[in-house]
Amino acid sequence: MKPSPLNRRDTLKSLAALGVAGGAWGQNLAAQNPPTPLIVGVIYVGARDDYGYSQAHAQAVAELRKLPGVQVVEEENVPETAAVQRTMVGMIKQDGATLLIPTSFGYFDPHILALAPKYPDVRFAHCGGLWTEGKHPRNVGSFFGYIDECQYLNGVVAGHMSPSGKIGFVAAKPIPQVLRNVNAFLLGARSVRPGASCRVIFTGEWSMSIKEAEATNSLADQGVDVFTMHVDSPKVVVETAARRGKMVCGYHASQARLAPQSYLCGAEWNWLTACRTFVTAAQSGKPHPNFLRGGLGEGYVRMSAYGAMVSEAARRSADAVRAQMLAGQFDIFKGPLKDNQGKLVLAAGKSCKQTDIALEGMNYLVEGVLGTI
Repeated sequence: MKPSPLNRRDTLKSLAALGVAGGAWGQNLAAQNPPTPLIVGVIYVGARDDYGYSQAHAQAVAELRKLPGVQVVEEENVPETAAVQRTMVGMIKQDGATLLIPTSFGYFDPHILALAPKYPDVRFAHCGGLWTEGKHPRNVGSFFGYIDECQYLNGVVAGHMSPSGKIGFVAAKPIPQVLRNVNAFLLGARSVRPGASCRVIFTGEWSMSIKEAEATNSLADQGVDVFTMHVDSPKVVVETAARRGKMVCGYHASQARLAPQSYLCGAEWNWLTACRTFVTAAQSGKPHPNFLRGGLGEGYVRMSAYGAMVSEAARRSADAVRAQMLAGQFDIFKGPLKDNQGKLVLAAGKSCKQTDIALEGMNYLVEGVLGTI
């Protein structure tokens, strides 16, 4: 890690004592010592080139480095254990970081929550957690995106392209953010193919290549012909599905180059939007944003380019829904809506806006999803 930045105030005091901090010397000194940069520490749970979650963050960080007055330190492959606390403390004490962006879901509780009270002058911006007023420290913020909008669009394309109507989802853990994606994928498919079904397998791990390959092969054996996923690195799912002659809708970042003949489209993050908001607030001394969310319209998420095999009908359907989403005129979750146990979860005439806090606590799979939480 880099040494702590030179303290400009102490330098000026020392030079003044030597009688050289006035006149032209002082002007030269000011020119040579620009304002102290904002040092941002970014922590990844995986590799920065994982074709997935960490890579999407790394793409945003590469753009952050270009911003004036910003210096970035990074560490990859940091597990969701006490190791992340050691990394954060190191970035604060050794690198002088005053804004930390720990990107993985499991970093939040207990790790960020343990350190934030000890370092009240450091801002913590966590991806995926749910910051709560009156419960969590003010120097902690949460950001995430409504990527279920893109998974719904993935589903629209999958519904058009699937010969069998059997689509599949390889997921890590049944937390609300993942369940929203599974449900949105199926609802998108059913919007153009009412009889479509989605088989889901939860591996229990954010990154476990063996389980991901087994889940993909198992779903393929069950007749699934279009896949998507919510795991840290979609690489294994994409490549395994392609080898089985199946089609894929990607996630996190574009995996098109891994399977150009099988890749239909994909749901991608644009983390730069949220990260730049945190940086701007820190640089200007404004209060730390505690809760940031946005979708396609706010520039938090985006779609991958369509693959060459995507039909014109599929493109038209998905583009029409995307236009409605951008205009704020489309709700994914609307009644009547039942879960896959037959329970009514949203009454007829009711709908949930993306900002509805109830969606942050989703704990069910919708009718048509074959699987258990």
